Order: sequence, then C-alpha cells, then structure tokens
Amino acid sequence: MYLCGVTVYDDSHIGHARTIIIFDVLRRYLLSRGYKVIFVQNFTDVDDKIINRAKTEGKKAEEISRRYIDKYFNDFDILNVMRADYHPKATEHIKEMIQLIDGLVKKGYGYLTLNGVYFRIKSFPGYGKLSKKSVEELESGARIEIDPSKEDPLDFALWKFYSDQTVWPSPWGNGRPGWHIECSAMSRKYLGDTLEIHGGGHDLVFPHHENEIAQSESYTGKQLAKIWVHSGMVTINSQKMSKSLGNIVAIEQALKTWGANPIRLYCLSAHYSKPLDYTDELLKESTQRWRQIETCVYELRFAVGSGGEIDTVKSMCEESMRAFEAAMDEDMNTSLAIAELMKLVTKLNRYIAAEKLTKDMADNALPTLNKIVDILGLKIVESRDKEIEVIEEIAIRRNKMRAEKKFKEADERRNKLLELLSAELLDHKGRTTWVKREKASIWNVDNREDQVREANRKLETRLMQIVRQRNLNAHLPRDRRPSISELVDILITNRVMPKAGRSREFADTITRLGDKTARGEQITKEEFVDGDYTLAIAWFEMELDDMKELEQ
Repeated sequence: MYLCGVTVYDDSHIGHARTIIIFDVLRRYLLSRGYKVIFVQNFTDVDDKIINRAKTEGKKAEEISRRYIDKYFNDFDILNVMRADYHPKATEHIKEMIQLIDGLVKKGYGYLTLNGVYFRIKSFPGYGKLSKKSVEELESGARIEIDPSKEDPLDFALWKFYSDQTVWPSPWGNGRPGWHIECSAMSRKYLGDTLEIHGGGHDLVFPHHENEIAQSESYTGKQLAKIWVHSGMVTINSQKMSKSLGNIVAIEQALKTWGANPIRLYCLSAHYSKPLDYTDELLKESTQRWRQIETCVYELRFAVGSGGEIDTVKSMCEESMRAFEAAMDEDMNTSLAIAELMKLVTKLNRYIAAEKLTKDMADNALPTLNKIVDILGLKIVESRDKEIEVIEEIAIRRNKMRAEKKFKEADERRNKLLELLSAELLDHKGRTTWVKREKASIWNVDNREDQVREANRKLETRLMQIVRQRNLNAHLPRDRRPSISELVDILITNRVMPKAGRSREFADTITRLGDKTARGEQITKEEFVDGDYTLAIAWFEMELDDMKELEQ
C-alpha cells in the first residue's frame, strides 16, 4: 500500500490529516482481518516551494524539509497515526528516478528538450483512464505548464534543468526530478511493479496519479495499482481551503482546539471519497461522541460485582462487531462503522446509568469495544500510576466533604480536579469512579522554562503568605530566599501542612526544576510532564485550597 505523502515546506493541515487518518484506518482494519500489510508513505523533500522558503529564510533546503518532517511526525504521533513501514524521501532516491527516466527515453516515451526531459503522453494509449477523461478533455480543463519546447501541452516533466544550488547530475544535465517521477521510483523500489492499493487526496487524481500511471506502466509494461483510494477534499465553513483566503487550519492548531480523538472521529464521519466541511458544529459533535466513548471505557474498567445480563451483553457485542465489520467491508464506510460503535456505547451506557453493569458484564464487553476503538485509531487517555493515586486521594477527600454536607466545597474540588488533571469524578451509589478526559492542557510543552519560573513564583508567593500569617518568619533563612522545599518543610514541621502525603516529594520535584531554570538549563518534556512537575503543581493548588477552606 502506497500513500503519496506531504511536500514538506510548511505545517501539515487538516486536509492532510483526513487523508492520512483514512489510510491509517484502512491499514489497521486490514491488519485486524489478518492481512500482512507493507505500507509506504513518502516525503516530497525536493520542490520549488521548499527551495523558495529556504532562500527567504536564508537556510538550506534540507533544513526546511527536516524541520517540517519533524513537525509532521509530532502532529501525527499525537493523532495516533501508525508510522509507515517505510517513509522514503525523494532526495534519497535520485538514482532510482534517473534509472526510470533513462528507460523511458530509450523506449521512446521520454524526449529531451532545452528545458529538461519530458514524457510524451500520446505514446501511452491509456492516458486519462484513472480520471476517465479523454486527452482533449484533460487539455481543456487543466492548468498546463507553458513550455514552447514541449511536443504537446499535456506532456509533463521527468527531469528539469536548473542552475541553482539544489541540483543533481544526470545524463542529460544538472537539474531536479519532476514531481510525478518521484512516487513511481519510490513505490517501485519498496513495493515492486504492481501495488495492491495506491492513493492520496482527490486533488492528486489528475495530473499526479494519471502521470504516475503513464510513466510507470510505460516503463514496466504492468498495471501500476489494482485499487485506487482517493479521499474527498476538506472545506472550511463551505469554502475551499487556501492560503489566499487565509483559512488553512494547521493540525497543530486543530489539536489545541479539539484534541486528537475528536479530530479522528471528525475525519472519519463521512465516506472517505466525499468532501467534508470543517465546522465547529461537526467538531463539537465529534467531541460529544468521544466523551461518550471514553466515559463508557472507564466505567467498564471500574465496574464491580458479579453476574448480571452476561449472555445479553455477549450477543450484543458479537452483533456490534459483525455490523462494524460489514460497514468497513462496504467500501470502508467509516461513517456507518462509527454509527455502529455509538450504538454499542449507548447500550452499555444505559446499563451504567441504571447501575446494572457488573464486572462480569464489563469483562465481556471491553474486548469488543477496545478492538473497534483500536481499528479506528482512537486512543483512551491514560494516567500514570502516581497520577491515579493523586486522583483517587482527591476523590476520597471530596467524598468526605459530601458526607459532611459541604456540597459547595465538594463541587469546587471536583471542578478543580477536572481543570488541573483532566479527571472527571463520576458518582454512583456508594462509590465514586472517574474518567481521564482528553482536553487541552493548561500547560504548553514548548516554553517549559518560562512556565516553570512563573508557576514556581506563584507557589512560592502563596507558601510565603501562609508562613507569615502563621508567624513562622523565624524559621526562614536570613541570608537568602528559601526554596519551595524549605517552605513546605517549615509548614510540615509546624503542623500547618499534614506530615503524611506527597507534599515533601512534590516540593522537591518543583524545587529541582526551578533550580535548573535558575542555572539557565533546559527542561526536557519528560521532566516537565512525565517527571511529575505538572502533577506536583496541581497537587499543591488543591492542597493549599484545602488548607484555606479548613481555616474558614
């Protein structure tokens, strides 16, 4: 399976996301049905747009392409897109392109001009078979590159001569490969002469894929692809997405607004071949669907008790799996497949709402639900062990407040937990469960050092206020500012803050990162999030709020 990838001169946008997520789901589904899938997705890293951007920024073309390849992987890793088995770059396959062009010239399909080497489209009788248009129709409707040295206006470049720095030597002269020859060379190297599945966005049908067919089949004498998959275009509030309109939605921007799972559900909400409009209404609908799914999964995980309607749940799940697979087998009808998933989620959530779900029932439902969620590439947000302990500790404190009829304080604690740790408490008869929500973080992983300085300053100010209010100034060091660890230690020693708990441990974490920023050292993403810094700050916000309420 070969997917034409992005040209790496700018950020990937929501249109790219839709195509790549569609192919990701196709791959996942084929794997789930037992097929062996070799998936190749290229990067076009030689292009006039890359070179022009490099000139504008005073950088090398490879620096520009490397930057946007790195950003691509960051965006699509967050979107839970499986990386391809091969991600070939055009610049690493010039030799294969020259070999292919040379063969086409020798067979009479390619010819030399003053500006480069071109493919003679009238030498290939099947030209237009993918777009189902005649050569005359294509000529009248296409934006054709003007070059008086071409034999025919539709003839396309295999190799173009250039005199700037980004060139490669060839038998015909220094230059760069044409766009279309890149994918023919790379797909043939990794997958052979004939591919099972080839595709990309609908805008690639003509000229890119039409030209690929012409040059590849002329060279090999074999069919290029058995199945073509083209995704419909994404519009923005019913308008075409374009730089001139200023309405391009970068994936990074969409992720900050909506999160990964709602974006995936949105991209799969219509048949892959149909256009899809990007609107707040559709994204809100996808967000609501995801809320129902993640609630259902967490509730199933936390289910207790035995017995119940086990056989009913078993047959319900078997029926849902059959319906889901039937939808996917129907030309990958992801819209219908999602509808089948939501039917299952709704039925399970009814058991949960009626307090009728048992662990035995949940254990029979989870495998099916997890399998469908995985095929769609959806990913439940998980908490680390230490975060789970904190969430459950806060839940116990809140339940105590409710038992003491401190309902306002209990609601504030619930809201604070959702705000700071994205954990929503769910009340049941005699117990409280929780769900880790996918939502935009209050933290930005890009400017970590500034955030550490600001968060530490605020925490230090609050701790100092408590020390002074309790007349504990005598315990402060006289010749320097106290660290957060020292302030917490003063409050614990003087029984202002509970000795038991995580305050000392978290204070040390916060102090350590504060010391690093003071020395001008960089904070890694792992230290910032995975190393419990953000968890520690959230802990103290809730701990100090609790102390304030106790005083009142």
